[in-house]
Amino acid sequence: MPGPRGRAVRSGLRSIWADLHVHTVVSPCAEVEMIPPLIIRRAQELGLGILAVTDHNTAENVAAVQRAAEGTEITVLAGMEVQSREDAHILCLFDTVEQVLAWQEVVYAHLPDLKNNEEVFGAQFVVDETGDFVRMNERLLLTAAALSVSEVVAGVRDLGGLAIAAHVDRQAFSLLTSLGFMPPDLPLAAVEISRHTTPEKALARHRSLRGMPIIMSGDAHRLSEMCANTLVTLRAFPAPPSVEELDLALRGEGGRAVEWVPR
Repeated sequence: MPGPRGRAVRSGLRSIWADLHVHTVVSPCAEVEMIPPLIIRRAQELGLGILAVTDHNTAENVAAVQRAAEGTEITVLAGMEVQSREDAHILCLFDTVEQVLAWQEVVYAHLPDLKNNEEVFGAQFVVDETGDFVRMNERLLLTAAALSVSEVVAGVRDLGGLAIAAHVDRQAFSLLTSLGFMPPDLPLAAVEISRHTTPEKALARHRSLRGMPIIMSGDAHRLSEMCANTLVTLRAFPAPPSVEELDLALRGEGGRAVEWVPR
């Protein structure tokens, strides 16, 4: 299989495996093994060249995973999985920590002022790049923000990011389940399906997905759930992968592409 730098496909382009939905231990539903060095090691084992850190309603471990990836060929996108007012999960992807922390301020301002109940939801650990404990995030994260789906997508785009509807094939916390339809004018970059289906099955079940870019991600809450099924063809290195390049690939521009590869 292609390594982190993928394989040359044509002049000026290269294909790279990506998993754009990975949780860390600050997500209360993630296993304690989801710490930066183990995430990066697993990404290397899978041959991933791009991964996105997408914890629930927070980005407090993004910088730690990016530091853990230094010296490797893995690009770590700064991300978050926001739960909208309608209980739809939206992946929010950015290039920089500064962008995602600016988005975090918006999300935090729209979360209820409640503390996390560890006995009910689990602990929320903020860690450093080695996985060592820094502090607890005491904010209730497993809840909806007072932001509509359209407000989430618009806010992410205003900050230079990409919004992707998460696990649309699921019966809970998906855009299709929450709204009952796919808004035709919602400027999503793509929709994500889970590891438990295929694009063909998703399209057969949901006709409204036709014509939309589709990715598959791990939604990993444990290391074994990380996956390499999305192959992204981007502009070749030395330029690192970026959300702009990912957006162009999702739109199929200039020979770029995103494809699902069964493995």
